[in-house]
Order: sequence, then C-alpha cells, then structure tokens
Amino acid sequence: MTTIENPAERGTHLDPLPVYLDARTAFANSYLLGDGLEIGPLHQPLAVPPHAHVRYVDRMTSQQLRSEYPELADWDLTEVDIVDDGEKLTTIPAESQDFIIANHFLEHTENPIGTIEGHLGKLKPGGVLFYAVPDKRFTFDFRRETTPLEHMVADADQGPERSRAQHYEEWCRFVIGHESGDEVPSDEWVTQRAAQLDEMGYSIHMHVWTQAEFLDLILEIRRRTGAGFDIEAAARVGIEFVVVLRKPGALPVPPTPPAPPPQAPLWRVWGSRAKWFARRTRERVNRRRARP
Repeated sequence: MTTIENPAERGTHLDPLPVYLDARTAFANSYLLGDGLEIGPLHQPLAVPPHAHVRYVDRMTSQQLRSEYPELADWDLTEVDIVDDGEKLTTIPAESQDFIIANHFLEHTENPIGTIEGHLGKLKPGGVLFYAVPDKRFTFDFRRETTPLEHMVADADQGPERSRAQHYEEWCRFVIGHESGDEVPSDEWVTQRAAQLDEMGYSIHMHVWTQAEFLDLILEIRRRTGAGFDIEAAARVGIEFVVVLRKPGALPVPPTPPAPPPQAPLWRVWGSRAKWFARRTRERVNRRRARP
C-alpha cells in the first residue's frame, strides 16, 4: 500500500476553497490559440476563445458514452470527433497540435508520466498542454493516500500493470466501499469487487494528488524530458489545480485585436453639438415670438 509523508492528511475532507481566480477561463484566454484537441470533455468542455479551434477526443463514440454514463442522461455530451486512447493518441501525428486540453483526465491514467510525455510529442514547437486535476482532499478520494512520486516513476519505467490491482483495491476500499456510510468494507468484498472492476476495465481515479504533489510530478517529468517544457501558469481554484505547460519553440503570434471604429475629431464633434444647440435655441425663440 502507498504511503504519505503526512499521515494526518488521510481521512480529512475539506470544503472547496474560495475562488480567487477563474483559472480555467483566464488561462484558456491567455494561452490557447490555433488548432488543438480536448480529451474526454463529456458534458463539460473547456470554454475556449474564438481564436482556438478544438477537436474532441474520447475512447468511445458519443453514443457509447451515453450508455457508459447513464448518470449524465440529462446533460448534453460533447460530440466526439476522434475516437482514440487519450493516454497515447496513436491517431494524432507528431508535432501537429497547437494545444492539448485534458481536464480531470490525468488522474484516470495508469501512467501519467508516459501520458504527459506522449502529449508533448504531439505538440508543435511552442505548443501548450492545459491540465486540470482534482485535489484529492476536496473530493471523494479524501480517504486515499497521496500517490508517491516513486510509485508513478515505477509505473512509467516498469509498466502500469504492476500496480493496477492495487489501485482498484484502494478505490474499492476507500471510495465505493463508503458510499453507504463510514462502515469499513471487508477485505473479501474489496478483493472481489476490485477484480470485477479490473476485468471490466472500469475507469477510476488511478492516482491522487494534492496540488503540491502534482507539481512534484510535473517537475520530475520536466527533469526526465531534459527541460522539455516550461511551466507557463499554475493555480488552484475550488477543488482543482490547473497548470499550463509550454513546449520549447517559437511562440505563436497572438491574434490582432480588431481595430476600434474610427471616431470623428473632437473639434468636429463639439462643432456639431454647438450647431445643434444654436439651431434648437433659435427654434425656441421663434416659437415664443409666434405666440399671441
């Protein structure tokens, strides 16, 4: 079982923090332009500025997703443009994208290090990765231990199969095992239910972080890739942490804002107003003179 440096964090559920910065909107408007992808948007695609054009990627078609997530029946799901594994993006050519968005996706991946490294390979020079991940302390993952960096490095180097069963058991023990209350589920139930979910390939939160541990992961990937990206922006907002990473290369040229409409010179504006005022004054005087 995984361990954490501060065991007091475990089992502590925190209320979402006040929103001091709408990081998703601010970062999207500042860093996204050109042509890119969003992975797994479901019913909450990121709102992007007009100069960003997005194609949507998911592991299933829109119709299959509606069957997979019946709890979203009352929501409008984003139509899927590309069916692909978001961890590998095998159908996407290398260095072809200006940006990749993946919100609340990395925690579902079995190999987050390999996933981010793969996403970097799909970016054009100067392209950006836009990630949002939940802070486990504000979600149903609050009973789980933060995934150690060493664990994710081992998953990347030795293959994620080594820890898959452990993740399903942790999910069953600390998340769905408490859905009906705080009663601790039995080991037998955890083992049996975890095996069922593993066989189904059911999507769970494989790894969990706080914002500090997620930044540790990002910095480790930067070291492994030989400074293959810079951290453009990072902020925690509500229950999540948002980070923007930029691949080295020429920066894209931001769109030129539309020119303001031409305005008449002030002397002409005030001259017109003076003529109007003089005309109105003459009309009033003439009306008074015409009274009997």
